[in-house]
Amino acid sequence: MLNYNSDQFLSNSEIKEIAPSVFTDKPSSNVSQHYTHIPTSRVIEDMRTLGWDVVDAKQVKARKSQGTQKHLVVFRNPDVVVNGEDGDTVWPQILLTNSHDGKNAFQFQAGLFRMVCENGLVISTQDFEKVKMRHMGYTFEELQEQIRTMVERLPLTVESMNKMKQIRLNEEQMVEFATRALETRFNEKQINRINIDVNQLLEVDRDEDKGDDVWVVFNRIQEKLLNGDFNYITGNKVRKARKIKNFQQDARVNAELFDLALEYAN
Repeated sequence: MLNYNSDQFLSNSEIKEIAPSVFTDKPSSNVSQHYTHIPTSRVIEDMRTLGWDVVDAKQVKARKSQGTQKHLVVFRNPDVVVNGEDGDTVWPQILLTNSHDGKNAFQFQAGLFRMVCENGLVISTQDFEKVKMRHMGYTFEELQEQIRTMVERLPLTVESMNKMKQIRLNEEQMVEFATRALETRFNEKQINRINIDVNQLLEVDRDEDKGDDVWVVFNRIQEKLLNGDFNYITGNKVRKARKIKNFQQDARVNAELFDLALEYAN
C-alpha cells in the first residue's frame, strides 16, 4: 500500500534497500539497440534539484526481469502543502513509475498525502492526465517543464477537495458509495461470490474522520479498502481482507475511488 507515514526524506542507500532496480546502471539484455538507458536514479537527482525529494519507493516482484523491473518513486516538496481550514493538512506528491526493460517510459502522476490518516491518495485522471517522458532525448529542461505544469494544476485538486468537503451525504448515499467502491477492488465475479457488510467501510476510526461530507466518507472508505480493514463471507467462512501491497493495484484503486468521489461532489 502507498502509505507514507514519515516526513523524513530517504537517502539513496535507503531507496536502494527497498527498490534496488531504481539504481540499475544497465538495461535488460532484451531491449533493442536503439534503447536509451536513463537510470531512475538520474531522475531522482534532477527532481531533488527542482525541490522534490523521495519519501517512498517500491518495485514489483520479478523473476525474469530482476533488476530491471517496474518500480515506483514518490516525491514530496516541503514547500508545497495544502493547509485546510479544518486542520486537515494535505501534501501534494508526484509519483514516478519506470522500468529498465524497454517496456515503459517515465510516467508521472499526481498524488496526495493526508496527514490525518497518514495515507497516500492517487489523484484521478479527471484532474491530472498522466505525464509520460521517453528515455530517448530525456533532458533536465523537459523534466522541469513537465513538473512546472503539474504544479500549476494543483489548484484544480484543491478545488476538488473543497467540493468534496461541501457536499453532505445521507445514509443511503453513503451505503451506495461504499457498495460502488467495492467494485474498484473486486471484479464482478468476485463480488457475486462473496458477501460483505459495507457498513464496515463506513466505520469511523478517528475523530477527524467523523462526518458525512464526501471528503471524509471517501477517506474512510479508501483507508479500509486498501488496508483490508473489513471482513467478507465466502461460503460458510468469514475471512479478513488482505492489505493491497502491489503498488500498481494500489494506484489503480486509488484513482478509481477518487473518480467515484468526484461523481458525488459534482
